[in-house]
Amino acid sequence: MSESRFFASCARGLEYLLADELIAAGAKATAATAGVNVRGTLRDAQHALLWSRVASRVLWPIAEFDCADEAALYAGALDTDWTLHLYANQTFAVDAHVSGEGIRHGGFAALRLKDAIVDRYRQERGERPDVDTESPDVRFNLVVRKGRAIVSIDLGGALHRRGWRGEQGAAPLKEPLAAAVLLRGRWPQVHGEGGGLFDPMCGSGTLLIEGALMAADVAPGLRRYGDMLPTAWPGFDVGAWRALCGEAEQRAETGLAALKPVFHGRDIDAAAIRNARANALSAGVSDLIDFQVADVRDGFQPPQANGLVVCNPPYDVRLATGSDLYQALGDALKRTVPAWSASLLCGDTALARATGLRGRKLYTLYNGALECALLACDRIAPESKDGAGAEASTLNEGAQMVANRLRKTLKQSKAWRERDGISCWRAYDADIPEYAAAIDAYTDADSGERWLHVQEYAAPADIPEALARRRLGDLLAAARDVFELPRERVVLKTRRIGKGGSKYGQLDQRGERLVVREGQARVLVNLFDYLDTGLFLDHRPLRMRLNAEARKLRFLNLFCYTGVATLQAALGDATATTSIDLSATYLGWLADNLRENGIGGPSHQLVQADVMEWLRRERGQYDLVFCDPPTFSNSKRAQDFDVQREHVELLRLAMTRLAVGGTLYFSNNARRFKLDAEAVAEFAVVEDITVATIPPDYARDPRIHRAWRLRAR
Repeated sequence: MSESRFFASCARGLEYLLADELIAAGAKATAATAGVNVRGTLRDAQHALLWSRVASRVLWPIAEFDCADEAALYAGALDTDWTLHLYANQTFAVDAHVSGEGIRHGGFAALRLKDAIVDRYRQERGERPDVDTESPDVRFNLVVRKGRAIVSIDLGGALHRRGWRGEQGAAPLKEPLAAAVLLRGRWPQVHGEGGGLFDPMCGSGTLLIEGALMAADVAPGLRRYGDMLPTAWPGFDVGAWRALCGEAEQRAETGLAALKPVFHGRDIDAAAIRNARANALSAGVSDLIDFQVADVRDGFQPPQANGLVVCNPPYDVRLATGSDLYQALGDALKRTVPAWSASLLCGDTALARATGLRGRKLYTLYNGALECALLACDRIAPESKDGAGAEASTLNEGAQMVANRLRKTLKQSKAWRERDGISCWRAYDADIPEYAAAIDAYTDADSGERWLHVQEYAAPADIPEALARRRLGDLLAAARDVFELPRERVVLKTRRIGKGGSKYGQLDQRGERLVVREGQARVLVNLFDYLDTGLFLDHRPLRMRLNAEARKLRFLNLFCYTGVATLQAALGDATATTSIDLSATYLGWLADNLRENGIGGPSHQLVQADVMEWLRRERGQYDLVFCDPPTFSNSKRAQDFDVQREHVELLRLAMTRLAVGGTLYFSNNARRFKLDAEAVAEFAVVEDITVATIPPDYARDPRIHRAWRLRAR
């Protein structure tokens, strides 16, 4: 069965969980906004229908065309043979989502697509299918974005339905969000270690029922469709679906038979407990969950030594909850299950902090339109050295000053980080001059753990060593306190000029790498062995620009380093990429980055060479070129390079490789660099785009790099 691209949608905040879920199932997936782009077979898409716990819909594309306006939408749709996707006696519906200037109303776009389908069908067969918006045989999904229209088959409808829910409370929690709470709390691992699951405010039982079915390996879509097919689309592989369902039935039977009663639910509302018991009975797990009417303040005496507490405390405006309930929840958990872990879906960051629990991570999720904060704790009451529950750390005046600055930055940056899905960013850069260091935050894409990469700037000679050491200790204490991290997840390095002026020597040989996210890309970083991590955070906007412009273009990356720009171009659907660097280490790192994202083959070339010499020999043409040279290089395998001295010749050579209408982006981090505009103007039209390429987290240091766009005269 051939591979194709399809899209699995999800609620915002669940993209990385969904990508990991699909990758574990064997597909190639990269996170996007409110969903995941997937490369796989139709069987992979049908497997996601049956087994995905966090997806909202699975969309299989059948047509794509240019769509500048409604006339282009109708023409492109009319050019599609809809008889391949719909029988004349079937009904259909269209869901449409549009953005941009050409078409502004989704309902109008859906109507024009419907007209084109009906008109084309009449041309082909002299008859037409009917529209049924409530229960269609085939549901089409239309997305119009950036002048392109994509029409897909909605293979299974709304996937949050599990087939067991009956009564629900005032603030229902959808099952995909419940699954996310469980997965962020590492429930499969906790259950595998013999742990229990406890919800002190269980409502209609969604978290506990989802947790039981997850532990029993019951496919979330097994009861959704009953004996019916998810869709009547003619292209649906019925045989593969029946086989998937048969396998899922066997796994469910085995898993439920082996499942132990380690599930405990409490709620102060007796009606909610009645609903929860009815839902558990419908789901087939009523004998495994102990539901009781109780106040959260009563705590819980667990029969299991370890386990996970999950909870969705009330926070909707309609429920008018104050922080006192959250404080009571935290106090009760610390008193009765201090050694358990927790995953609590709170109304916001302030309510999460009101619990008094110290989390390893605070995630932003959405319950419908409501933005929530998911607090994940490895241990509800962390142990101190003497074995007692640790109290919150106390900071001296200097450390408190740094902590206040970090908290202010976290608050001010929250909106753009969440909007752009930023998981790696600069949190501090000598904002207080006496505390001279840069602090970069990295989030592990697989575990969700946050790490801090701290680069201390060498103190001036007139600063006593003891004072510099004390200030560094204060800064590290503040960072650990604000980000709530243990010492082992704070990596410290010192920026000092080394032998021969080099700043980039190897510092360690641990060889440990994390996978982090940048847009759709999974990027390997090494926080330990080198001064730089393999990901220049200040170039994030420029890389995303390359991603947006690379579609169907030939991309060339000069001085490619670890190749994250190449990775972004490849994920932006560049037809081919070529990456040049003299370092075998960097090229190997790039190869690993490409493999991590399922990218490979002869269209992606890695070349170990001196860039200047390679450009003099090369005769190929490229549509998009990125050139980000080092300030200088004194490698033994090539001639000495100095960007100030060599940049005119470098750009002249690079421009000869640029195809007609192509674009070259040139950037460097040399603080004293001055572009020889007069010399470059002889062969290129130059535009300084530096301001547009400085990300918000580097706004305090706009000299971090300079960037230009060059086009041929």
